[in-house]
Amino acid sequence: MKKNQISTVLLLFAASMFFSCEKNEVTETAIDEQIVILKQSKGPTLGYSKASGISILDEGGLKFKDLNKNGSLDPYEDWRLSVDERAKDLASKVSVEHIAGLMLYSSHQSIPANPGGFGAGTYGGKPLAESGLPSHSLSDQQKKFLETDNLRHVLITRVESPEVAAKWNNEAQAFVEGIGFGIPANNSSDPRHGAVASAEYNAGAGGTISMWPESLGLAATFDPALVQRFGEVASIEYRALGLTTALSPQIDLGTDPRWNRVRGTFGEDPKLSTEMARAYVDGFQTSGGENEIQSGWGFHSVNAMVKHWPGGGTGEGGRDAHFAYGKFGVYPGGLFDYHLMPFTEGAFKLSGKTKSASAVMPYYTISYGQDLVNNENVANAYSKYLITDLLREKYGYDGVVCTDWGVTGDEGPTPEVFRGKPWGMETKTIAERHYQVLMAGGDQFGGNNDIKPVLEAYQMGVKEHGEEWMRKRFEQSGVRLLRNIFQTGLFENPYLDPVKTKETVGNPAFMEEGYQAQLKSIVMLKNKAQVLPLKEKTKVYLPKKFIPSTTNWWGVKSEEKWVDPINLGIASKYFEVVDSPEAAEVGIVFVSAPMPGTGYEPSDRESGGNGYVPISLQYGPYLAKDAREQSIAAGDPVIAPTVTNRSYKGKTAITANQKELEIILETRKAMAGKPVIVVVTAGNSMVFNEFEKSVDGILLHFGVQDQAVMDILTGKAEPSALLPVQMPADMFTVEVQMEDVPHDMVCHVDEAGNTYDFGFGLNWKGVINDSRTEKFKRPGQTK
Repeated sequence: MKKNQISTVLLLFAASMFFSCEKNEVTETAIDEQIVILKQSKGPTLGYSKASGISILDEGGLKFKDLNKNGSLDPYEDWRLSVDERAKDLASKVSVEHIAGLMLYSSHQSIPANPGGFGAGTYGGKPLAESGLPSHSLSDQQKKFLETDNLRHVLITRVESPEVAAKWNNEAQAFVEGIGFGIPANNSSDPRHGAVASAEYNAGAGGTISMWPESLGLAATFDPALVQRFGEVASIEYRALGLTTALSPQIDLGTDPRWNRVRGTFGEDPKLSTEMARAYVDGFQTSGGENEIQSGWGFHSVNAMVKHWPGGGTGEGGRDAHFAYGKFGVYPGGLFDYHLMPFTEGAFKLSGKTKSASAVMPYYTISYGQDLVNNENVANAYSKYLITDLLREKYGYDGVVCTDWGVTGDEGPTPEVFRGKPWGMETKTIAERHYQVLMAGGDQFGGNNDIKPVLEAYQMGVKEHGEEWMRKRFEQSGVRLLRNIFQTGLFENPYLDPVKTKETVGNPAFMEEGYQAQLKSIVMLKNKAQVLPLKEKTKVYLPKKFIPSTTNWWGVKSEEKWVDPINLGIASKYFEVVDSPEAAEVGIVFVSAPMPGTGYEPSDRESGGNGYVPISLQYGPYLAKDAREQSIAAGDPVIAPTVTNRSYKGKTAITANQKELEIILETRKAMAGKPVIVVVTAGNSMVFNEFEKSVDGILLHFGVQDQAVMDILTGKAEPSALLPVQMPADMFTVEVQMEDVPHDMVCHVDEAGNTYDFGFGLNWKGVINDSRTEKFKRPGQTK
């Protein structure tokens, strides 16, 4: 008998001896007419649906779910065994089609489905409103991919309410419980705890979920313990919504200040990002007390899918790889290894018992010139060097590797069209791309509901390596994928009580914690003559805010408009809001950081150019006279084979919201020497030299409720946050900095002599120097 078999037998024997000493007390309660919750004193709580047709097995008084309905207890159904033993047993039993289904990760699902457009779905062939069905029903499309395609990983976006989410979860889990081996659905979400600015804070305000700062705002607290607490709260709310995987955290280093996804990172600093990544994952994945099942995993655990391996923040010129024009990540500073640190030293080296993030998502980018073995320039998910040689072998990672969404699809007819992102594999078929991902060491395909190309890829492997080898390769991924479902307790109880969901999600205590975190994320950059804090009921003038016309990912343009800068009802509780600068004591201007575009303009291509334009971090027009003469990388074999130079040197960028600079300067003039304070909502670095000397106070935040800003302005809370990224002196330093290098810009120095560098911030006493600035001080930095 093999050693592991002997261990299993001894474990079961010991368990049976222990459990035989006392009777297993069993009680059953019903959530509704179908869902039953079985609690037992000597084992985990079991949840099942009467409609699924499964039964409960009794083994020496202990209760187990007979998920495959064969009348006997299989190892994968035995909660006394380890997660790995159960996952290996089930992977060995299921068909290739079942494993192929586990490899699918659904496209975005809203609950209920939209009647048309993105995420559309039908109910009995009709839109929901015409079907007569409740909002929590499964759509026709969801039933199809759950049953026909064996899909078990579902990405949830908008939900009508927490209760509807809970009821939908129960419908989905009951549906799959009755199919085949009863494998539960592993539902997931992108980050969903952002603040709604106009929502007034009070106990339980918002209600749908607690509101916290964006990741860059969390980074601005410089407080890993706060981030870990966020993960703990968020995981409880996720589980109450039926979510067991978080497609987060985004731990790319934001080393190019122009990248439009810097707001989702923990900033540019490797050390800070590493500590924040570790804290975030520990918070999400760790269950304690009665909620723990094994090794820190349990009923409060949410699998963390860290992204984007090996870092997506180095797009040439700051462009993003969702589009063909941004497909290349470059490393002119030679600091590729810096970008691995938040993964290898943070998310893969946890302080908690779960030890490592359970899943990883590679980014769309081609990490140009970094494959030191095969010299391939392919998107990261296709790279055997990056996934197998580096991630799996060098760093020993054996969790799930899931592609980003749409990697295997075909690209659009022109670079700006939002479709598939098969960078480096453009001329291959969709099935060949799936095969390449598997051979590179990946396990799962984001945004694919269709099993057919996965099965085609399997047959390619059989042809090249033989049936036995390819079956083993599939089982390897199957074990990894099943492990994440077992360790969160879904095989025992995937069901929710909608009443408890309503009580949990967005409850007053969680809302309060999120609000306090928001306060700690607001950075004060300038406070001339201690203009702040303001007295309550100060007469303030709040000029209208300009919302420019922008184009979304699908090419749809919005209309420009003028709006109230904040919720005036909230503002009036703090200040006397007046209609004119003449009547005001202070002017407060709320602006968004410069909106620079994406670095590509079809109009430039249509007029004979290469389409590439600068990305500007200043409001006013920017002429890129110092840009590279020749781009580091270029080329697209399908839609732009003749473009061998992506340089934008000599071209001008105009930001969409340059009127906001005009509003600041006009307010300064209109206030006639009375104080002007600017409150900036940002997601990136920005150039302050266009207006800093014209204003008296500057607050910067990365997405908070209006009320949090009011509390800082009036001194109800003291600013304590620090800059998680540098603020450049001008666009020259932005242009000559290197995409992969942190902290390589000359920073803005204001009229008080303060440098807007990483780690800078003010409180009421002046420049903050505390344990945080000392801990995260860079070599040579004087703070």
